[in-house]
Amino acid sequence: MGFHYSLQKIVDLKANEKTQAEWILSHAVSILQDEEHQLNSLNSERSELHEDISSTVEISANISQLRLYQSYMNHLESQISKKKLDIHHAEQNVMVKKVHLTDKMIDEKVWSNAKDKAKWNFEAIQRTKEQQILDEMATNRHKHSS
Repeated sequence: MGFHYSLQKIVDLKANEKTQAEWILSHAVSILQDEEHQLNSLNSERSELHEDISSTVEISANISQLRLYQSYMNHLESQISKKKLDIHHAEQNVMVKKVHLTDKMIDEKVWSNAKDKAKWNFEAIQRTKEQQILDEMATNRHKHSS
């Protein structure tokens, strides 16, 4: 007779919940990386614009062109500020998902340990029964040989 854990479906559920939490965390990290990449792109664009403005000023640009550059620079600064806020929210989301995953990992471990303990107890009982059978067989042999 093999070991059958009556709460195996719960153990399986907890493992699935942990796997799902890992996927959710992975998705949150991916979103954070995308946000950081977008911020890097905006910062690069701002640096390029600074260079364009500097070179334009050196060759004496007209006022309307400088205003246009300034307007676009203000727009970029606004986008950068918004993106920093998006990154902050994405970082908070990652932290929440990490805590959630940790909870699911602990939950799964508790149920897995309960299963392992039940299996160990089952095996100990099986060993005791086998030993009793062997002892009984030895006693019977000893009685018949005497």
